[in-house]
Amino acid sequence: MPESPDGERAPRSTFMLIFRGGAVSQHDLSPSDLQAHVEKWHRWSDALARQGRRTTGTALGAPGAAVRGRDRVVTDGPYAESKDLVTGSMLFEADSLEDAVDVARTCPTYEFGGSVEVRPVQDPRT
Repeated sequence: MPESPDGERAPRSTFMLIFRGGAVSQHDLSPSDLQAHVEKWHRWSDALARQGRRTTGTALGAPGAAVRGRDRVVTDGPYAESKDLVTGSMLFEADSLEDAVDVARTCPTYEFGGSVEVRPVQDPRT
């Protein structure tokens, strides 16, 4: 972690990883392949927790619904393509956006064509 001008460690910022697609959007995985992949996720998440980075995360279930527009029209599922489906998210701490992207690059989701969006979380005090 970078040091502040007074020699103390600068506080980390909070980022959100938004996971799309990946193994959970694949319908042709065997139960054993899915279980092995889920175990990789647990190891990855646990490693972040041991580093003091992870604060919370969750996988999302399917199916879902979307409410859109002024008339609040409800449709089944938010996306037509499974690769665009938000499958989970995680809040964690990083020193910078570059550090957060480096963490995102280690995510197991890429093994099955998933993607990760990295976003800073706004501090409500500023």
